[in-house]
Amino acid sequence: MFDFSSYHVLLLVIGASVVNSYWFPRFIPGWEPAASALLIASGLVAYTFFPGMPDILHPIEDGYLWEIASEFAVIVALFGAGIRIDTRFNRQLLTPTMRLLLIAMPLTIAAVALTGWAFAGLSIAGAILLGAALSPTDPVLAGDLQVGPPQRGNEHPVRLALTTEAGLNDGLAFPFVYLAIIVAAQGFVPAEWGLEWLLRDVVYRIAMGIAGGFVTGYILSRIVFSIPSHNPIAKSGAGVIAFAAVILCYGTTELVEGYGFVAVFVAGLTIRRYEPENVYHRKLHDFIEPLEYALTAVMLFMLGGVFLDLLPLIDWRLATLAALLIFVIRPVIAWLSLVGTSLGGQARNDVAFFGVRGVGSIYYMAFAGGHAAFADMEKLWAATALVIVLSSIVHGFTAGIVVKRYTDTAA
Repeated sequence: MFDFSSYHVLLLVIGASVVNSYWFPRFIPGWEPAASALLIASGLVAYTFFPGMPDILHPIEDGYLWEIASEFAVIVALFGAGIRIDTRFNRQLLTPTMRLLLIAMPLTIAAVALTGWAFAGLSIAGAILLGAALSPTDPVLAGDLQVGPPQRGNEHPVRLALTTEAGLNDGLAFPFVYLAIIVAAQGFVPAEWGLEWLLRDVVYRIAMGIAGGFVTGYILSRIVFSIPSHNPIAKSGAGVIAFAAVILCYGTTELVEGYGFVAVFVAGLTIRRYEPENVYHRKLHDFIEPLEYALTAVMLFMLGGVFLDLLPLIDWRLATLAALLIFVIRPVIAWLSLVGTSLGGQARNDVAFFGVRGVGSIYYMAFAGGHAAFADMEKLWAATALVIVLSSIVHGFTAGIVVKRYTDTAA
């Protein structure tokens, strides 16, 4: 008689769910993006119907573990997004991304925060945190709509805009998360902390993130592409270097209080620009991509496992807020921000609509919860979980309809 502990059951169910979530959609053409929804559903079903499942870590009571797990998933995904991009940017191609980051994202944060405070009854600090946490788009869950592997070339502007937006907005949302933490600790008194927040959390930390990513990426590029073929590191494959690049870049940037999320994406871009035709770039990508999906899959399964516990905290106002973000706030603001760019017509509609929310939102909630006391933290987690679930369903099951429009061919 085998004696399986409850954690063996958990590992078995997670493994089976991950395999099924990425295997099943392959038999229904165009449904590959729905894997995220299937993973969340797997966690929900497992914790509802499977006997012997252990108590899953609750994001409020065990927030630190959620923070660490989601943090690692995000930094790997952002580095992966950076090393995929073949395109050499020019003003025309860069403008949509800059509009999404500098116009759409702050306005989305403001719109969600204002709606959360005035309509959903959240505290000012909680409303700002919710807006910041739900502003980034996910580089993994929207992967089927983003650029393909390195050296494929001729990336469509729609895919390029979605990839670069997802690669940078995870880091650029951080100043607003810090703003929420400051408000929670000191109150909404901008005259006392506004200038310090602007100089430290906006200007300095973003600048250090960009600089840290470039310097680390450049140094690693020189090392990687100059290693003799007989060196043991070279023989071990790209995985060791890719893993080291992510950890080294993130850690060194965080030590100087820069934004590590910005740094790892910039490092990926920098490495990709060094000897761009070298086959090593594809090897780096082939190692990073499965790691991205595996880490994200575990996070989504965990989210599904706790979703029923969070569900009673969602009232009609939070549900309305979640629907407004997915169907109104993000699409309308992003669409308006792209007016006058090279993206027009259907392309602008699709970029505006596919603002996929995912693991980055989990990280910001866990991070903020560990650094300040928010009176409405349970509601914030519930709203975040609902948005991710709704996004995975709406965006996952509609992405297949439009993905064929934007194969990696010239626009």
